[in-house]
Amino acid sequence: MKLSKRGEYALRSLISLGIAEKVKRPLVRVTELAKLEGLPVKFLEQIMQQLREAGYVTAERGKHGGYRLAKPAAEITVGKIIRLIDGPLAPIGCVSQTAYEPCNCPDEAHCGLRMLMLDVRNAIANILDRYSLADVVEVTTRKMVRDGIPLPFSAAPVPNPDAPRRTRTRQPGLPSPSEGVIHQILGDYAI
Repeated sequence: MKLSKRGEYALRSLISLGIAEKVKRPLVRVTELAKLEGLPVKFLEQIMQQLREAGYVTAERGKHGGYRLAKPAAEITVGKIIRLIDGPLAPIGCVSQTAYEPCNCPDEAHCGLRMLMLDVRNAIANILDRYSLADVVEVTTRKMVRDGIPLPFSAAPVPNPDAPRRTRTRQPGLPSPSEGVIHQILGDYAI
């Protein structure tokens, strides 16, 4: 499974809408979402339309219109959004639960590759289906407050005098193992 740009933009936009809801912002214009996340407006409009048709967001037209979540963030799992936008989570068709396709293996029941990919699919699905949009929004906002970063769509920044001054010691682009959602929720863990 590889998350497409479309899937990434959908998730980033939903997280932003979750944050907007958390700070009591009723509606967010697509242009605001695009600017906040650095996304192309036209492409984001198409994604928001798909999310609206699937019942994850609602839209209000007009000068003061915009988007908001159509259901509670706790009811939207990351796995459902990825399946909607990018299709099955399975790396190969013969292990997919939602889009099964037989492979050309002579003995599917005893195929080592299939068994390995089934474990991969199960691990991915277990994580993506376990966490809701509310979980990701909570971790995101908690980390922003901890680091003294203003929450998007809020009237005033939320300062944190105890925010550590961070210096980058890792290679740019490589996240720290402690930056993941699971670590933020559960602390140290082992897979």
